[in-house]
Formats: sequence, C-alpha cells, structure tokens
Amino acid sequence: MATVHSLIEAYGRQASRDMVEGRRGPRIVEAAASWAADEDIGTGYIHSGWCQTALPHRRPDDDAAVWKLETDSLTLLVEPGLRLKPDGSTAHVGVPFGSIARLILIYLQSEALRTGSRDVALGRSLRDFLGRLGVSVGGKTTRLVREQADRISRCRLSFHFTRNGSSVLVNQNIVDIAMFVDDPSAGSERRQGDLFVETARLSESFFQQLRQHAVPLDEAAIRHIRNSSMALDVYCWLAYRLHALPDSKLISWPALATQFGAGIKLRKHFKAAFTENLQLAQAVYRDAQAELTPEGLLLHPSPPPVRKALR
Repeated sequence: MATVHSLIEAYGRQASRDMVEGRRGPRIVEAAASWAADEDIGTGYIHSGWCQTALPHRRPDDDAAVWKLETDSLTLLVEPGLRLKPDGSTAHVGVPFGSIARLILIYLQSEALRTGSRDVALGRSLRDFLGRLGVSVGGKTTRLVREQADRISRCRLSFHFTRNGSSVLVNQNIVDIAMFVDDPSAGSERRQGDLFVETARLSESFFQQLRQHAVPLDEAAIRHIRNSSMALDVYCWLAYRLHALPDSKLISWPALATQFGAGIKLRKHFKAAFTENLQLAQAVYRDAQAELTPEGLLLHPSPPPVRKALR
C-alpha cells in the first residue's frame, strides 16, 4: 500500500482520508498533512533508555504499586513517590502516566540540554512549551499537568539490563530537588496536593546519562501526535532504533506487545492498536522504513528524524 504521504500528494488531503484503513484513518492523514505543512521547526531530546521502555498509558489502578516494564533489552521499574500530608501521614502519588507525562519528560530533558543546566523551570516555561505543542493549558489540563509534574518529581527509576554477560542495575531519580509553590488556581481551599512544581533539578546521574545518550526528536512531529501516548512511544523508539540499524531486523509480535501493549488486557486487541499508532508515528516520521508482517514489524535502516543533533 502507498504511504500516507504519497496518497496525500497524489489525491489530496480530503480524498486520502477515505483511503487509509482503520478508525484512525482520517487522523493519520491529518497528522501527516499537518506535519508536512508545519514550518515551526524545533528539536527536542529524550534519553535513549526512555526510547526502549515506556510509562503506563492510563492511570494505574493502584497508586502504591511499582510499575514494571520488561523488554528484550532491559527492565524498567518505576517506584511511586510519597507526599507528606498536612496531618503528618504519607500518601503515594503514583507513577507518571499518559501523554502529558511523556511531554513533560521531553520538556525537562530538552530544556536541560538546551541550557546546559540541571535546573529546569517549569511554570510559565513549561506552559509555553506545551502551548507550542498545541496543548491548551487551563482547567482540567492544568490539573493534569500539575499532577504529572508532581509524579515525575517524586518517582524513582531502576533500569536492569545485561552488558557483556553481566547483569547491571542503575538506580536514579529523574529529579533531585523540586521547588513547590502555591497553585493560584487552587483558590483559598488549597490543600497540600495543590502545590505546583515550579523548578526541578535533574539528578546528576540522570543529567550526565542524558548528555551522553540523548536522542533528537522533531518537535513538529511530537506536536501532531501529542495526544497519543502509544504513538509517542513508537515514534521515540523508531527515532532511536532505525538510524543505528546495520541491516533489517524483525521485531516479533510478542516483543512488540511486551514493550507497547501495557494496559491492553487482550493480546488479540494489540495488533490493531499498534498498527494505528505505528501509522501515526510514520505520518510524522516520513523516512521511517518499517513494515508490518505476519511475524511482527520489519525495521529497515533509515535516516534519523532530525539530521543535526545538539552539540
């Protein structure tokens, strides 16, 4: 089948909406067409470890539970943080989840590399960044951004992987120090949970790892798939994997389901969900050469989405 970009070039945006199969066909066409016409060029960054793992797509049922994701290359454990309540007791804030958490993580890492500093301002700077991505921060979205920034600031990561036949464990926080301020939207009935993360200092180990293993992302691409957490995960994974491939490589359906299918209870539903999100990712990463087969996803060496990285 022709790529969505070649369909748009041959038949136009409107006609192409009916030519892409699946319930997200029109959305895929819109993402591809909008990305191709987007002249607001920018580059974001993400640590390569996050390209190989993922956070939950939806709110976990248990905020006290540790999030675990195991792939063929590594295992990620995310321990939920604790908040001190006004009465002196503690409460779990849960692990970060969803597309907003992913956008905040991209912002934290991009801004740290841009400024060369571990100290990253959230507040207005984060709102400006989300605004550039088309996220209108207000009302329910403000509360969600506040919640996800809080969860990111308090959680702890453990990466388990194998290197040269030995098992390696890396424990780190994303954030060492977070400065909280009153959230003006909370009004006079402010509770402890209404504090907003205004400034975050990335941990030294995370920042140094980020400087060595940053993956450049096309900010315009992120903008046009911003609402889909799985499409963001697939895009970041392709950005990390494709340009480094020496030859074509098949990723099996079970391996894909393990990495991207968290929260999808029935594996028979995974293929359709992954196919749509792969198409969304390729809609904003035109050079990504990857094709679905009965056995899984066949990856081919491809140019990176951003040709020039930050130095």
